Amino acid sequence: MRAEKIFQLAKGFRGRAKNTIRTARNRVEKALQYMYRDRKAKKRDFRSAWIQRINAATREHGLLYHEFIHGLKEENITMNRKVLAELAVNEPYSFKALVDQVKRMKGIP
Repeated sequence: MRAEKIFQLAKGFRGRAKNTIRTARNRVEKALQYMYRDRKAKKRDFRSAWIQRINAATREHGLLYHEFIHGLKEENITMNRKVLAELAVNEPYSFKALVDQVKRMKGIP
């Protein structure tokens, strides 16, 4: 990369990392590696948070997370975990309807 591009990307760094080309290049390369890695990690973190929310909500209604997800698949209800977590937090009655439907299918009172 050209020096101008490096310095533009290094804007906001502390110390020599913003105005010395060698240090700036190293820091910018490392920052770009972190950006790439953390874009992947962000997806994992959100999925994990959604699963925790769904698990907490299903346990309130007397069902385990894996039973709930398996029941949804057997009922051909295709909702992703993001939407299920939103329902669990913002629409508890709609979420309870889904849990009740899975319970009926499994024969749980």
